[in-house]
Amino acid sequence: MARQIRPFRGPDGTNWGVEVQVPGASNAMIVFHHPGGKTARLDRYAWDIWSGPESRSVTSRVAPEKVMQLLTEEKLALLLRRSMPVSNDLSRVNGKA
Repeated sequence: MARQIRPFRGPDGTNWGVEVQVPGASNAMIVFHHPGGKTARLDRYAWDIWSGPESRSVTSRVAPEKVMQLLTEEKLALLLRRSMPVSNDLSRVNGKA
């Protein structure tokens, strides 16, 4: 199965690649791939809450294509604002940064 990545231009002009991963019954992880592409250090992610019919059954899964179709530019901008880094450049050893 090929990855479906959609382009999205952030408010600061960064051209992100958007991908739907880990779809569940009521949510899906939206990953913003940084255009650098050499590392995931600058990638970000956010959770999108799904309210379709699949959300009423814990055994069902929403199709990533369905989620992608409903991601408007405005919704992507909101998710990017609320997103978190995929990785942290601070290494914690013995509780120290």
